[in-house]
Amino acid sequence: MNKIPAFQGSCTAIVTPFCDRGIDYARLERNLEAQYEGGTAAILVCGTTGENATLSQDEHNELVRYTVNACRSKMKTIVGIGGNNTTAALKKAENAAAVGADAVLMVTPYYNKSSQKGLVEHFSYVADRVELPMILYNVPSRTGIGIAAETYKALSEHPNINGVKEASGDFSLIARTRALCGNALNLWSGNDDNTVPMMALGALGVISVASNVVPAVVSKLCALCLGNDYAAATELYCKYAALFSALFIETNPMPVKAAMQLLEQDSGLLRLPLTPISEEHLLSLRKTMHEVNLL
Repeated sequence: MNKIPAFQGSCTAIVTPFCDRGIDYARLERNLEAQYEGGTAAILVCGTTGENATLSQDEHNELVRYTVNACRSKMKTIVGIGGNNTTAALKKAENAAAVGADAVLMVTPYYNKSSQKGLVEHFSYVADRVELPMILYNVPSRTGIGIAAETYKALSEHPNINGVKEASGDFSLIARTRALCGNALNLWSGNDDNTVPMMALGALGVISVASNVVPAVVSKLCALCLGNDYAAATELYCKYAALFSALFIETNPMPVKAAMQLLEQDSGLLRLPLTPISEEHLLSLRKTMHEVNLL
């Protein structure tokens, strides 16, 4: 079965601008407007880049409500709901549906690592109970567990499971998944440096960290790939490849928040256990940004 994709193009995994009082919604509004002006197709709120793990339930609910309202008629809103507590993920999905989100993103359960059978039941439990399209999230470098191609095949048969944000970097897995699932499971890159090759394999865009800093660039990169102009896409990618790498010089979202501040775009505070990047890495990041003419 062919599934209409939750979005196509560039989706920004938006940072959360924390302040001493909680979340600075004025800053968030400015950041969302910059995304819209840059051609971003969708916003992922409460993702890893948004420091979802540090949000209280009340903060999560209000942040989702605000973002959905701010993006309405401009960009789609995808809500990060995942965790290692299946029933808690369901509650977040229900809240996302209630306020009008367009889709949810659900990561594999970390720490209490499940079997592949457990993954099918974990995702299906939520997808059975909420009508929103679900995007799976495979990022074994963070969670310690990956989704097998055969598991993707089983999950692709669920009508509410729309696709996957693939951040494993395993192109053999990605190719086998495409072969098994076809258009029954939409595919998006979960890594900025994988966007072009993944779109060549049929991915429909990227859920991006770099687009917090260069939204128009990432949007154009996706548009070129969707238009099958891979020569121009490769040229554009190569121009910014060093930046895509530098934004992961330390754990995300520490470098991207630093990069935004260098551009005088207030990204807010980090919440512990995350801390500002080292002076050495800040100098390296600044140098890279100079080299791509951002500074």
